[in-house]
Amino acid sequence: MAKKKTDLSQFEQQLAELEQIVSQLEQGDLSLDESLRQFERGIQLSRQSQQQLQQAEQQVQQLLQKDGQEELVPFLNPDDDPA
Repeated sequence: MAKKKTDLSQFEQQLAELEQIVSQLEQGDLSLDESLRQFERGIQLSRQSQQQLQQAEQQVQQLLQKDGQEELVPFLNPDDDPA
C-alpha cells in the first residue's frame, strides 16, 4: 500500500509543479531560453501524469471486470443537475 500512496503523492507533486510552470509562463517574466526549458519540463510532467492516469483507469477497468461488470458507467454527482 505504501507504493500506491507514493504514486499518488508523486502525481500530486507533478500536478503542483505543472501548475507552477504554467503560472510562470503566463506571467511572461522568463527569458526565452528559460521559457523553453520550463515548457519542455511541463510537457514531461504532462506526459508522466497522463501515463499515470491511464494506468489508474486500467486498474479500475480490471477491478470492474473481476466483479463481473464489463461496462464503465459515468459517475453522477448528487449535486449535478440531470437536466
